[in-house]
Amino acid sequence: MGAFPASCPIPLERYPVITMAHGGGGRLMRDLIDKMFATAFDNRWLREAHDSAALEAGEGRVAFTTDGFVVSPRFFPGGDIGSLAVNGTVNDLAMSGAVPQYLASSLIVEEGLAMDELWRVVSSMARAASEAGVEIVTGDTKVVGHGAGDGVYVTTSGVGRIAAGVDVSPARVRAGDALIVSGDVGRHGVAIMAVREGLEFDTEIESDCAPVHREVRALFDAGVDVHCLRDLTRGGMASAVVEIAQSAGVEVEIEEPKIEVRDEVRAACEMLGLDPLYVANEGRFVAFVPECDTVAAVQAIASAAPEGVAPRVVGRVVDAGPGGSGVMLRSSIGAERALDLLSGEQLPRIC
Repeated sequence: MGAFPASCPIPLERYPVITMAHGGGGRLMRDLIDKMFATAFDNRWLREAHDSAALEAGEGRVAFTTDGFVVSPRFFPGGDIGSLAVNGTVNDLAMSGAVPQYLASSLIVEEGLAMDELWRVVSSMARAASEAGVEIVTGDTKVVGHGAGDGVYVTTSGVGRIAAGVDVSPARVRAGDALIVSGDVGRHGVAIMAVREGLEFDTEIESDCAPVHREVRALFDAGVDVHCLRDLTRGGMASAVVEIAQSAGVEVEIEEPKIEVRDEVRAACEMLGLDPLYVANEGRFVAFVPECDTVAAVQAIASAAPEGVAPRVVGRVVDAGPGGSGVMLRSSIGAERALDLLSGEQLPRIC
């Protein structure tokens, strides 16, 4: 075990206190994780930089993950903090190729929260767990004084079984891989912002909040050699692909016209000054698979996806050139721009 650092590794002269941007899924959040948490808790599982840790358990392996949920507002079109907490943890397990099995739940409740509202959250969690085929088997409840919280915060942890032979990791991404997105992007973050800002559209924008483990299972059942998976939560699709490219030391080329963004989501993003590629999702993921498995992978995801949701091949992996790893986005007119992690906060408290 290495020596514990005697001083904070974060450059305190620039950020002496936590800002909202430190939780936004961009560069500041990545710096906080890499320079503080990963430095303090350094071990081989954390170095894999995955959505969950793959741990040895007897003769097999299990995936273990935990996540906190502070979304505001608590109820939004297409979901709520309860379903979000369950689906988010189920999806993190699925991104390691695991079959989710058991969840633990911790609720921090503020004094004064209406009992029927808490019941709505708990009922939603129970319903989401049943639909995902998992059980909430243990938990904890704490109450804080009025004004010391924001109604209710939820933390969920999960355990799932990883089948023999499954190896999903950013380290397996290589030149020649195809990049597949499991469906349209940007809906969750825009649904949250529409409620916050009181925006109304001809068609109500609903969050894509849903479990994705069945689509992932379909990939393995189809015999696809899945190299890497990542769900597109904070920071959206762009941040997820950038992080993977940097971890794998490769360059990813993305064709922007192939990415599905629904018309109402695109219009809302233009109104709010947002880039839909950086807007959070809660029921979408990217998959890196060998080029030879592309057709089988798309068919497998489509067979298990909700009605109206269609996976698309949107890019490919190439060897990193002299400039190192990164992500290049090509527009419909052939213009190119590099994608990077956002330096600040685009959408606070969307999960």
